[in-house]
Amino acid sequence: MDISLAWLNQYLSKPVTAEEADELLTQAGFPIEGTTPLDDGDVLLDVEVTSNRGDCLSHVGCAREVAAMSRGERELVMPVFEEPDEAGDVNELLTLTNHEYAGCPLFTARVITGCTIGPSPDWLVKRLEAVGQRSINNAVDVTNFITLELGNPSHVFDRAKLAGHALEIRYARKGEKLRTLDDKDRVLEATDLVVADADRATSLAGVIGGGESEVSGATTEIVFEMATWDPVTVRTAARRMQINTDAGYRFQRGIDPRTIDYAARRAVRMIAELTGGTIAGGVLEAGPESPGDQVVTLRPSRVKTLIGIDVPAGDQIGLLSSLGIGVEQTSEDELACTIPPWRSRDLLREVDLVEEVARAVGLDEVPVHERMPVAVKPPQPRRRAITEIGRVMTGLGYDETVTFSFTTPERGGLFIDAGLRTASVDDERRGGEPTLRPSVLAGLLGCRKQNQDARSAPPGTIRLYEIASAFAEDNNSNSVEHQSLAGLIDVPGSETSAKRSAEDLQAGVRAARATVESLVRACWGPGACLVCTPIDPPTKAWRADACARVQVGVTDRDDPAILGVMGLISDEAMTAFDLETPVAGFELVLDELVARFPPASSAAPLPSFPAIERDVSLILDEAKRWEEIVSLVGGLGLDKLVAIDFVGAFRGKQVGAGKKSVTLRLVFRDPERTLRHEEVDPQIQQLVTAAKERLGAELRG
Repeated sequence: MDISLAWLNQYLSKPVTAEEADELLTQAGFPIEGTTPLDDGDVLLDVEVTSNRGDCLSHVGCAREVAAMSRGERELVMPVFEEPDEAGDVNELLTLTNHEYAGCPLFTARVITGCTIGPSPDWLVKRLEAVGQRSINNAVDVTNFITLELGNPSHVFDRAKLAGHALEIRYARKGEKLRTLDDKDRVLEATDLVVADADRATSLAGVIGGGESEVSGATTEIVFEMATWDPVTVRTAARRMQINTDAGYRFQRGIDPRTIDYAARRAVRMIAELTGGTIAGGVLEAGPESPGDQVVTLRPSRVKTLIGIDVPAGDQIGLLSSLGIGVEQTSEDELACTIPPWRSRDLLREVDLVEEVARAVGLDEVPVHERMPVAVKPPQPRRRAITEIGRVMTGLGYDETVTFSFTTPERGGLFIDAGLRTASVDDERRGGEPTLRPSVLAGLLGCRKQNQDARSAPPGTIRLYEIASAFAEDNNSNSVEHQSLAGLIDVPGSETSAKRSAEDLQAGVRAARATVESLVRACWGPGACLVCTPIDPPTKAWRADACARVQVGVTDRDDPAILGVMGLISDEAMTAFDLETPVAGFELVLDELVARFPPASSAAPLPSFPAIERDVSLILDEAKRWEEIVSLVGGLGLDKLVAIDFVGAFRGKQVGAGKKSVTLRLVFRDPERTLRHEEVDPQIQQLVTAAKERLGAELRG
């Protein structure tokens, strides 16, 4: 950014030379790329401003840094102006509507009447020419002056040229046309945010004004606009149209709405003074409520830890205060720092404030050690959990994959949950796969298809898993992202999908469930209680008659955590990925799965006396679940019962249609003596009776 040394000194209590400005701004982190002598002893300084410091794209911003680095030798002197007389009411001269709060957090408009447009005074022309700007007229020059002085771009309209004497912030209609101030006719897209009057677009928001509403020598009534815009929206429009302006450059780096009022009042006062106009009373504002003060906590001890030098808390308060940061010491090792509006986008965390202290102290004071001390610590629990998950999965015969995060819209739509929609990118290079995967299973199914085409392994033998992120959007276009552990397993057998028996499909589901059980035990411990509840498929990717919600809890927890979904992949998804071998799968939320890692370990002496095991086979309706049996047995409080295990299930003519025989094994033990079988018989009879009454079961002989 080019700044004028004479202009810079206007905001300092004690002027600096070009050499001093070079030294102080470089210390602040803004090196001078070059200097150019100008007339009348002025010097043009080419200041390198980092992208996170949009507040320094102005003379006042640079002056603030110079004053801070001067260590009390200089102070920042802000422009002072008197509030002018007002006449009339702005509400009678103009209407304002903001339809896009997200794209325009704040829009303000003021009106100056009785203006005479003409040349600017010499002092203003000189200021602009010093930094390479040409003078246009006394109204437009003020908007350029304020941009370079305070960093707040603005725009002026000829009120007489605004249809309906109205301003409206909206998105352009596709194909809508706008003649911009560079005399080019632009064709707008529906993603372009514009300021419009009652009939048409009058400027491209945050980028460039429109030629049909510009201020000219015939203008007598000026509408002054100062606003703040969404940086991404401005950047998208500017890049697409290849328009580079001072305003767009600043808006793309973000401007806090709280800085607008002061800059706008100074600007309209200058316009009124230079044009002889009168300011209408009031101001039109449209936008959500401005954010309040942002307070970030800083620990003085943390400063020493990170930069390696001891800066007393009192010195830290003084250094931060010189940068415009409000500081209050709330305890011996805690400072409450109120972030000024012009730094609201880059001072967000404690470490940002530590960096500010380091800048103010001087980076030359920060020691550079020949060796870096390293404290050895064990891996974080989450990292250890992921390693354990990999051990379990590879031990069960799964191959880990790294798949692409994009898919086709059709395939992505199979995995989208209710209330969400797929997220896509507008990039021609993505071709037919512009959609971010809403499920990690989409990548695994694509990988399974590649294995099928390559005939890398016999059908029924492939097992794949991946830990990765899945993406979607809600109805408000907010990003929804989470990490998942997904697994895919072939249904056993070598036949095609159409010829697989019900037993094979059930075996595939049981294999998927066994994998989930192993993962839960590894991450939650052997006492974890896994519950798989049949549900209607949450997405089209799951088969309707073989889909379950996976939940896990511990014995003393009433509200189990929802891990995810498991079941058979639907025929529709199989067709979409052109798969011949039926597959079962699961997708678990990684954060929930590893939440209890590492599991609590326990140790107990080996039993001193033998156990008695009894197998009980119950004939039940097909719809009865294992969890119901476990719940029944647990609620009976059977004496000396120490374990209940699933042995197997049988279906056939012997048990009848719609029925199944479930065999469970009950283990009884007394820790102090050897049990006798006649002591166990009453417990078994109690179970059989309860099963008949509550589950409608019959004992299979």
